[in-house]
Parts: sequence; C-alpha cells; structure tokens
Amino acid sequence: MLLDVRALTKRFPSGDAGWLEVLAGVDLAVARGEVVAIVGASGSGKSTLLHLVGALDVPTSGEIRLDDAAYGDLDPAALSALRNRRLGFVFQFHHLLREFSALENVTMPLRIAGWEPARARVRAAEMLGVVGLDGRMTHRPGALSGGEQQRCAVARALVHDPGLVLADEPTGNLDHGNGVMVADLFFRLAREHGTAVVIVTHNRQLARRADRVLLLEDGRLAPAREVEALP
Repeated sequence: MLLDVRALTKRFPSGDAGWLEVLAGVDLAVARGEVVAIVGASGSGKSTLLHLVGALDVPTSGEIRLDDAAYGDLDPAALSALRNRRLGFVFQFHHLLREFSALENVTMPLRIAGWEPARARVRAAEMLGVVGLDGRMTHRPGALSGGEQQRCAVARALVHDPGLVLADEPTGNLDHGNGVMVADLFFRLAREHGTAVVIVTHNRQLARRADRVLLLEDGRLAPAREVEALP
C-alpha cells in the first residue's frame, strides 16, 4: 500500500467562536498503480483532503503515511522534500507561470529539486512529448489552448516521476475532448508506470473509469454505490 490515511480529522475556526469540522475521521488506502476517484457535493471537504494528503496543510488529528513515511514524524524540510520529490499535483486551473515557456514550466520542479539545467531540460522535453506537446515546447501559456495548458500542467506534475499524483478537478475547466485526453494520460500513467492517482472530480465519466469511486459525505469516505446518482 502506497498511501495510508487513518482517522483523519480537520477542523477550522468558525465565526461564532466554535469549530467547523470538515473531515471527521477519514480512512483511505491507495495501492501503487491504483486510480481512486473521490466525489461529493461542493464544500464537502474534497479539496481539504487532497491538501492534507499533499502535505500542503496539517490535520487536526489522524495519521498520513506515504510509502511508510509518517507525515507527523517529518520536520518542515523533510515534508517539503517529500512533497517536491514524491508527489505530483494537478489542479482545475493549471497555475502555469505565464512568463515562461512550456518547457521552462515543466523544468521548474526539477530545478527546484537540484537537477543540472541541461539534464532537467531533456527530461522536461521527454514529458512534453508524452503529453503530445513536443511541437509546442517554446510557447508560453498564453499561446496554448486550454487543453494544451492543462496537458502542460500534467507534464509538470509527472516530470519527477512521483509515486502519487493528486488531481483536483483536472478536467473541470476543459471541453469534453480535452477532458478525455487529460483523463487518458492519468490512466496510462497508472497502467504503465505504477503511479497511484487520486482524483477529486464531479465528472461522472471520469469517475466511472477509476478503479474505485469513494463518496465524501458528512466528513467521512465510503464506497460510492451509484455513480450516476452522485452530486
């Protein structure tokens, strides 16, 4: 098991001096090469859960382990290293740096990780080829279509060969054709490289393709029985 989440809770201060509990004891286990879709109503805590698993926030209680490394045992520097080297992130809005080319955007995680520039460019170019952008590497985001920008973001998430990719509504801002293309990338990644993928989505077609679909409701995760009836 690559990811093991146990009894995870997250509370936020509310306006009446009380607490709002968004996650109320979430358990989640994800194996290598598995694609898990998490669905639920808006505001149910799906993005909060991804932020915790991605070491972007700290839980109120509970435990998260990635490949047997417990987040709670790691200092900030070790958590940052785990996040930069073992996790990949794809969001609904690509968050590309608009002043840099596609190649430079995809190179960025490798440069942060200390790769030598020429080696980083070769690897970034390889990943842009994987997502079908080998002919668009010198283009800045403003010269790319929405689907191309999101594929560039996928290449950036995969360039350092992470064990786990976290995707928050990765097709939510795309038309049907581009959405299918981005979804295909995730499933190919899992099948060919053994990368685990956790996808938060409202897209029922995407959810149906996952190995498992989990519903986040009332702060807890449970298997989703009827994908067509999901919120």
